[in-house]
Amino acid sequence: MNLKQRYLQLPIVTKIIIPCIVLGLVLFAVTKIFSGSSKVTYQTATVEKGTLMSTISASGTITSGDTTYITTGASGTVNKVFVKNGDTVVKGQKLAELSLDDVGQETQTTAWNNYQEALVNVKNALTQKETDNITMLQKKDDLKNAESAKRDAHSGGWNPATKNPYTENELLIVDKQYEEAIAANNAAITNSSISNTNIALANAKASAAYRSYQQVSRTVIAPASGILNNLTLAPGVTVGNAASASITVSSGTDSTSNSVSVSSQKIGAIKNPLGQYQATVSLTEVDVTSILSSQKVTLTLDAFPDNSLTGTVLAVNTSGSVSQGVTSYSATILLDKTTLNIFTNMAVSANIITSTKTDVLLVPSSAIQSSTNGSYVQVQKDGKISDVPVEIGNSNDTQTEIKSGLSEGDVVITSTISNASSNTTTTRNSESSSPFGGAGGLGGGFQGRQGF
Repeated sequence: MNLKQRYLQLPIVTKIIIPCIVLGLVLFAVTKIFSGSSKVTYQTATVEKGTLMSTISASGTITSGDTTYITTGASGTVNKVFVKNGDTVVKGQKLAELSLDDVGQETQTTAWNNYQEALVNVKNALTQKETDNITMLQKKDDLKNAESAKRDAHSGGWNPATKNPYTENELLIVDKQYEEAIAANNAAITNSSISNTNIALANAKASAAYRSYQQVSRTVIAPASGILNNLTLAPGVTVGNAASASITVSSGTDSTSNSVSVSSQKIGAIKNPLGQYQATVSLTEVDVTSILSSQKVTLTLDAFPDNSLTGTVLAVNTSGSVSQGVTSYSATILLDKTTLNIFTNMAVSANIITSTKTDVLLVPSSAIQSSTNGSYVQVQKDGKISDVPVEIGNSNDTQTEIKSGLSEGDVVITSTISNASSNTTTTRNSESSSPFGGAGGLGGGFQGRQGF
């Protein structure tokens, strides 16, 4: 009887059990084969000393630059141009001369008349100052006389007008005259002080009137010193009727008198080679509490992605603004000098350095683990892994300061990776470094180790 015949004669229960036993043995063998080749690999890093920088990221725009724009409200035809793009000019220098049309001549005449009226107001203010000074001296003498009369009257002296002793009513009059003299003297002092303010205000209005005249004058002048660029004037070119802003030429005494509004046209720019740029960035209500003036900043612009700029926080606006229920705060940053051709409203990304620690022990933040007893790291030494309690300090996005528990040169585990390869491979990571320089990188790599 062969094996097949013997198998067929077996009980049904036995026929079911035998295949199950065989399948179980096969599965057990396969599991042993694959479990025997299972490995755990560790990514490690070496504890090193370096510089830890903590930063806060923010974004915004360039809000002011080193460029002053040349504008004019004059209308007419260009006669002469005395400069060319690239020339160095000084504030007040004549750039071009126009032949004004009828409207331009009327506007220039109105502006000049307003300036002359402003000069008259300055002279009137100066004259009033002299008058107030004379009045103040007179009231000072009147006060001295009233004080002397009061003193004489109350010391038993006779009334010089009646040649008799002062009556009670006459004493009351003397006292009242003294009080009036004090009030008049104080008023004279106040008027003299106000006259100084009036002179300053009259001068300011005269200066504004002259600037308005310059804006509509046939002569175009440089509003600042620097290098001329983007000048669009040439002989024969018509200027005017291209409004980008509005200039109101007025005497300042009455908005409806001697007043005319004209269009302003941008005709060029002057770049100050010694100027600096400012950026304004937005901060959250969590971040703003860590931002202070004089903190250092690194910046990048979308227009120049390969260039890193530096700067300093000038001020923080703690008033804040609310938009759709979200509060934000602005910080003004002064950029260090740069040769990049930056324009206002360019997008900027900033990293504000809130703290810097030098010569501290650093590990990747991924190496830090937590337990009920505090923080710890896994240290690899002589092929063994051990948990080491540590005291941590400051940290940034990638690194954490170790105050105690580790020494320079220790190797820590940053991650654990399981694989099914029977071959052990070691791959070194490229060394990382701080984008701010001098921070020092934490070297590391994959090291194969048989799982326990």
